[in-house]
Amino acid sequence: MNFFLITGPPAVGKMTVGQQLAQKTGYQLFHNHHSIELTLNIFDWGMSGFKKINEGIRQLVFQTVAGSKELKGFIFTLVWAFDLQEDWDYVANLKKLFTSQGWEFHIVELQAPLEVRLLRNNTPNRLEHKASKRNVEVSHNGIVGLENKYKMNSDPQSIVEDNYLRIDNSDKSAEEVADLIIDHFDLSES
Repeated sequence: MNFFLITGPPAVGKMTVGQQLAQKTGYQLFHNHHSIELTLNIFDWGMSGFKKINEGIRQLVFQTVAGSKELKGFIFTLVWAFDLQEDWDYVANLKKLFTSQGWEFHIVELQAPLEVRLLRNNTPNRLEHKASKRNVEVSHNGIVGLENKYKMNSDPQSIVEDNYLRIDNSDKSAEEVADLIIDHFDLSES
């Protein structure tokens, strides 16, 4: 059983790559906005209840999937602020949960320059699956704000994992990136 964490800055293409990888492998995709969009129906971003519900949904999904022997693979997307220890701890705990249940843990880090990501911010697929991004101006400002506040990609060699792959997907389609992941980790397509 393979767990794939697809990480990278906002609008880099995590969900879209995850969709292609899921289609090609038969793995299940749980992108970060599955829980975010549901939670935003109850609490606004930043309200005290938002984090509790959003993370509660995620932990329920993670614990249920990790303990299941019915899935051959699972994909989760995450924006990881590499200068925040709590984000490193979050990923470490996620890895511990899945590997303790016999899963192989993989990290795929996507990177693309800010100007490329701002162009991707209003793609139809993104807007279809992420209602909170449909106000493109607010979303644009959020991407720029996070870029200025946090380190959105890791330094070379800072992620020391056997199952790690970094891809600059600036000029690659999601399907090409999924194929690179499948080839690199020697996954068979469904």
